[in-house]
Amino acid sequence: MNRLAIFDCDGTLVDSGATIYAALAQAFTENGLELPQPEVSRRVIGLSLTEAMASLLPEGSSDQHLKLSDDYKRAFQQLRAEGRVEEPLFDGVLELLDDLEADGWLLAVATGKSDRGLNHCLESHGIHARFVSLQTADRHPSKPHPSMVEQAIADAGAAPGTTIVVGDTSFDMAMAAAAGAAPIGAAWGYHEADELIDAGAVAVAAQPRDVLELVRSHVHG
Repeated sequence: MNRLAIFDCDGTLVDSGATIYAALAQAFTENGLELPQPEVSRRVIGLSLTEAMASLLPEGSSDQHLKLSDDYKRAFQQLRAEGRVEEPLFDGVLELLDDLEADGWLLAVATGKSDRGLNHCLESHGIHARFVSLQTADRHPSKPHPSMVEQAIADAGAAPGTTIVVGDTSFDMAMAAAAGAAPIGAAWGYHEADELIDAGAVAVAAQPRDVLELVRSHVHG
C-alpha cells in the first residue's frame, strides 16, 4: 500500500497571508464593510471562500457571502495580473518534499484554493508535477469535511492508515482525523500549536524540516 503525504497550501507550503488580506481588503471596501483585523482574517484561511466570508461576516446573508466571495476572486485575479501576488514557499518546504519522496512517500495537496489558484501557485515554484493528486475547493465541500483527503487517498492508491496530512490550521487537523489519516500540525502557519493539538494533531512540527522525523516517531513507530 502506498504511503501518502497530503499538504495544505496556504500557510503550509506557501506564505500567502499578505496577498489574501490585500484581496480581502479590496472586497470588503468595495462592499462598504469594515475590514476585519489581520489576526481575525488569518483565522479563516484554509476554509472555502463562502465559508470564510460567512465566518468573517456572520450577520450577513448568503447572498452577501457569495458576492464577497466573487469580489475576492476578482481582486485576487487583479493582483495577479498586476504582478502583486506574493506566495513564497516557506523555508525548508522544498527540502521536506525531497526528504519525503526519498523516504518513499507520494505527495498530494488538499486546499481551499481554486484549481486555477493552486495551479498558478505550484507552477510558479516549479513543483506542480511533484504531486500525484491536487484537491481543491472547486470540487469538494469546505474543510474540515474529509472529502479532499478521501479523494487524494483514492488517487494515490493509499489507505487512511498510510496517509498523513500536514497543515497549519485546526480545519486541516479535523479533516485528516475525519478521514482516518494522521494529522501533523505545521506550527509555522496561521493557527497556534495548541489549537492544532486540540483539533486532533498527533504531532506538531515547529518547522518543515522537523516533519519527517515526527512522522517516523509519532506515526510509524
